[in-house]
Amino acid sequence: MTKIIGARTSFKNVNTYANRGMTLEADLKASNDYYLVNDKAIIYKKPTPITISKVNYPSRSEAVIKEGYFKTPSTTDYNGIYKGKYIDFEAKETKLKTSFPLYNIHPHQIEHLAHIYRHGGIGFLIVRFTVINKTFLLPIETLLNFLKETSRKSIPLSYFEKNGYIIKDKYNPRVDYLSILDELYFNGGNI
Repeated sequence: MTKIIGARTSFKNVNTYANRGMTLEADLKASNDYYLVNDKAIIYKKPTPITISKVNYPSRSEAVIKEGYFKTPSTTDYNGIYKGKYIDFEAKETKLKTSFPLYNIHPHQIEHLAHIYRHGGIGFLIVRFTVINKTFLLPIETLLNFLKETSRKSIPLSYFEKNGYIIKDKYNPRVDYLSILDELYFNGGNI
């Protein structure tokens, strides 16, 4: 909920412990709304590019899309800007307890994040292990190293624990990934 008072804006988060079952996407939406309202960052979920090919159009208010297709493969889920740097990331959930299957992220998405990194942007994955309620940020550089060093079809949880960064659940923002980016990219920290 956004409340505007004069030139100031405040954000009241509706997350409570009753909402712990929220999906990662809902948590990220709440977090990104918080970042926007508090003027920390501008991060948006990208729409999936779909071409509509058939519409039942009895009237403007009753138009119904009957058929459509994906125009091009989408790149990643989220992008925006933080402290003058372009941010781009993919968010995924898995119900597995011990690994994240690589088939959940498409090769063109990995290549897209690699391009972002090569051009000076910040690219990463956010992966939530839903059964054990752990969420990790994995920089694209780390993912690329993993892919170079192995032919595995999944990333073990132990790899996330050793090479990724856990995002602890918070009240506001729920998924505070910017605090990890601060540590890695804006306070002289090295990955």
